[in-house]
Amino acid sequence: MKARQLFILSIILLAACTSAPTATSQPESQSTSTPKATETETAIAATEESAPTPHPTLAPDEWKSLPIVPTVTDTAREIYKRGQELGRNPNAFSKVGDCQTNTGFYLVDFDHEDWYSLGEEYAYLQETIDYYEGSFSRTSLAMRDGYNVAAILTPLRADPKQCEKGESPIACEFRLHNPSIAIISLETNFNGRPADDYGKYMRQIIEYSIEQGVVPILATKGDNVEGDYSINAEIAEIAVEYDIPLWNFWAALQPLPNQGHDIEFNDGFHLSFSRNFFDKPKNMLSGWPWRNLTALQALDAVRRGLSEK
Repeated sequence: MKARQLFILSIILLAACTSAPTATSQPESQSTSTPKATETETAIAATEESAPTPHPTLAPDEWKSLPIVPTVTDTAREIYKRGQELGRNPNAFSKVGDCQTNTGFYLVDFDHEDWYSLGEEYAYLQETIDYYEGSFSRTSLAMRDGYNVAAILTPLRADPKQCEKGESPIACEFRLHNPSIAIISLETNFNGRPADDYGKYMRQIIEYSIEQGVVPILATKGDNVEGDYSINAEIAEIAVEYDIPLWNFWAALQPLPNQGHDIEFNDGFHLSFSRNFFDKPKNMLSGWPWRNLTALQALDAVRRGLSEK
């Protein structure tokens, strides 16, 4: 079994062996008595014996052909189950991201009845819009212009007015909004740094989310500013390692004019804009409607999948 999957398993087993704290409380110190430690280790070893073979490492360009909308695995269901035991709100999700997330263009319209139209093709998504009412327009404390993967974990970057001393932006958001799902979309890397650095911090974000019983939906980015697609390859690899939902947003943009990017900016980063009227063909030639539509489809697929047994 891969180390990442063993990490998730150990979290789930620990939850089963201890009483569940509330979502806003700090977990109690693990008992150091020999019997409990032995039982946990034995359970992990026994599960390793019967565990299915993990997905192999992705080929370099395999991520490009992964589906836009994720499927939900048993691992995600176990994370969700743990979150419910911790008191997570099943009707709340949080946005985690940078300037492409911290904008009025992203998901906000779905909390306003007249600001979008689904048309007949996407009418099924209204149920999910109603289910998560209030989360779409929420100003998450884990998103801000200038954030990168490290900033999400850094207490110095947290809102000093709403967050507690020593609390990271993501910890603050999870405490105050108490989500059951987090949509994580971080395009910004450290300038000139390799994808491995991005991956190091993203793995910490994912592991923290799992520990907190929050199901991460990890998104590929629409751009290729690094020039070799290494960040998206790293994102997809992390989703496979942890067996968590991947929203392959990059794939949704490829059929669009200029791959959904604004010609005036001509930077391969800023998406072309139209309002979220998904039944208007002209609007659907722009990048932003597809970002919102596929984000909503990913959220819908995860919501439905988590309820399956």
